[in-house]
Amino acid sequence: MSEHHPNPQLEAAREEAAGGSGAPAGGRDRPRQALLDVRAEVAKAVVGQDATVTGLLIALLANGHVLLEGVPGVAKTLLVRTLSAALSLQTKRIQFTADLMPGDVTGSLVYDTHTAEFTFREGPVFTNILLADEINRTPPKTQASLLEAMEERQVSADGVARKLPEPFIVAATQNPVEYEGTYPLPEAQLDRFLLKLTMPLPDRGAEIEIIRRHSLGFNPRDLAAAGVRPVASATDLALARADVARVEIAPEVLGYIVDLVRATRSAPSFQLGVSPRGATALLNTAKAWAWLSGRGFVTPDDVKALTLPALRHRVLLRPEAQMDGVQADDVLQSILATVPVPR
Repeated sequence: MSEHHPNPQLEAAREEAAGGSGAPAGGRDRPRQALLDVRAEVAKAVVGQDATVTGLLIALLANGHVLLEGVPGVAKTLLVRTLSAALSLQTKRIQFTADLMPGDVTGSLVYDTHTAEFTFREGPVFTNILLADEINRTPPKTQASLLEAMEERQVSADGVARKLPEPFIVAATQNPVEYEGTYPLPEAQLDRFLLKLTMPLPDRGAEIEIIRRHSLGFNPRDLAAAGVRPVASATDLALARADVARVEIAPEVLGYIVDLVRATRSAPSFQLGVSPRGATALLNTAKAWAWLSGRGFVTPDDVKALTLPALRHRVLLRPEAQMDGVQADDVLQSILATVPVPR
């Protein structure tokens, strides 16, 4: 078990959440219940995307960014907006286009005629959840403007580093079927996304429910009218992250993660396997999923559940494998089926 060093501010917040020092120990479960309540709130506006909602919560718990892939019209934007509303977090949206400049994302120095000085005007990246819509439609120079924000949680301008709000994650979207006028994300940027989540088309039952809600007057631009309300806060998220850090993982399960990652490097269909950063991502997301499931330890099943979303964007298929119609998920599933699972 790793040594734990308490954070006085978080412990004080936990006492307040539990209702004071005399509250029952069950009050410590409030952060988990708050995040589970978020899923119920999001379901008031978004139908049939439960796995994606859970993936976004895991990313928030693990302090990582998410790449959302899905065809137009599967509620990618609505999902992020609803999640922010349920968490009482600020969100801003950038529509990435071919003429978008780096300063349009991060902010820029502006001359103030009253003071005769240059002042920094913050860009939309200064928020809690940044929705980078169709991120692959902007040139690499503008894509790269997000790298420092994603990795360092800061923006540098004129030699001054400016911290971004806490929490901060990027939820970027891209269309998997339309490639005209797009710029594929470089490997360095893909590797900075904690998870790549695919948003499928809804099944028949879910699609009927979507149409039914719209027939009754559902307005995706008015979440309050849909009954979406804040059920968690940044404090709940901070407490939850501290709890996730305490989740234990046995040496055998750590070895399982390493074996899975190393297997991607020797897979014949992969030109590029997963880096150690990918192994860390799989570890952190498995811990977050274990905690969200109500456990204080990671099981091999937790690792299996997160293998595809944590690793699928960190591998590169060989051209001949692509020509044969092989998908990264297919190879990862094969690896999961062959790497021995610890008891």
